[in-house]
Amino acid sequence: MKYQIPETMRAWQITTPGKIDGSKSPLELVTKPVPQPQRGEVLVRVLTCGVCHTDLHVTEGDLPVHKDHLTPGHEIVGEVVKQGPESSRFKLGDRIGIPWLRWTCGVCQYCRSGKENLCPNSLYTGWDHDGGYAEYATVPEGFAYRIPDRFDSQTAAPLLCAGIIGYRAFLRANIPAGGKLGLYGFGGSAHITAQLAIDQGMEVHVLTRGEDAKKFALKLGAKSVNGAYDLPPVKLDSSIIFAPVGDIVPKALEGLKPGGTLALAGIHMTDVPQISYQEHIFHEKNLTSVESNTRSDGEHFLTLADRLGIEPKTTPYPFEKADEALRYVSKGDIKGACVLKIGEK
Repeated sequence: MKYQIPETMRAWQITTPGKIDGSKSPLELVTKPVPQPQRGEVLVRVLTCGVCHTDLHVTEGDLPVHKDHLTPGHEIVGEVVKQGPESSRFKLGDRIGIPWLRWTCGVCQYCRSGKENLCPNSLYTGWDHDGGYAEYATVPEGFAYRIPDRFDSQTAAPLLCAGIIGYRAFLRANIPAGGKLGLYGFGGSAHITAQLAIDQGMEVHVLTRGEDAKKFALKLGAKSVNGAYDLPPVKLDSSIIFAPVGDIVPKALEGLKPGGTLALAGIHMTDVPQISYQEHIFHEKNLTSVESNTRSDGEHFLTLADRLGIEPKTTPYPFEKADEALRYVSKGDIKGACVLKIGEK
């Protein structure tokens, strides 16, 4: 039976970027036309959408404005309700995920060498194009993911960015088998990455400011928890900084073993202060960053999450309270990830 698509939908949009906890919210709930899928795209009825820290950066203006009156959100799980011209990968009724990476050119040197995450022409859901804080969204079908049956729509949402980007950072951190991994900040992405590491026999040490987050980390199996600016109790093989705070970088480097790697996982970070070569970088330590992900990263991660039985901890929010969910994320002391329930009953 053909799904009846309405002409209009409810969606949140950014009026003027600004602090989410200020006197006036930068988000407003509006009614707007349902978008139409273009060539090679599908239209999705949004079931759930994760609330990611990157949404906060977009909403508050930490990232430059790419689209006026943007609808944020890029951890989208939904049901295909319409196919655009020349789209054939998904059938009507399929449940798919719409991630951060929306499109790459396919012809630049990075795309052709398997590094499409570095494509200078890339476009992103919830930054260059309207995202999932809405009842409907479109996606080029080549950049969407099938959702493993194991995961319900609420659980699956944070896998689509927090999970995939955490996995990319995990790969970039070069963690040896059975090694010791430090995680700085313990929100949506870090708590999934912690499970990924622990389930593969690694020892995880969490360094974060939130007291609730510390308790949650111990519950998940972390070997130790400390403050974000503390040194870990042991020297670490690798560390990942999820907190967007450049001041943590020197301490994190100091906490590594010789030859260790520090990966910076965020799209935005405050300035990194001056570091000492002898104290922070010498002994062949490695400092690297993470920029988005490839589609291959996403496919591999979702397969691995399915096999390992990764279980993101989620806090649901009704669609009408998207601004409240972002305020909660901005506090930096959350247990897992927040998810908007939009079309899922």
